Amino acid sequence: MHIQSAHIRPVEHNGSDSVRNGLALSGTLHWMFDRGLISVANDGETILVSRNKVPGAVVDRLLCPDGKIWMPKDERNWPHPANLAWHRENIFGQMAADGPAPWK
Repeated sequence: MHIQSAHIRPVEHNGSDSVRNGLALSGTLHWMFDRGLISVANDGETILVSRNKVPGAVVDRLLCPDGKIWMPKDERNWPHPANLAWHRENIFGQMAADGPAPWK
């Protein structure tokens, strides 16, 4: 599996290139994150899924069984809560996926 760096708050929306504004995701999860199909909850570790747009079988194949993201050991590299909140408020569940879903 190839890992990609995903901006939590896109640069075009005043997001930075800081490690605290990023997540390491697979290509499919990056696509889903950018389109608001997944996000990260207030606790900073639970993955939220737009279940009305993502089939359960896809969730089962792509996410860890506990539904959590793996956090870096050094807390200084954890995603900043303000960036995660921005993504939940402005991207998660808001956008229509353009093009075919990568799991089809």
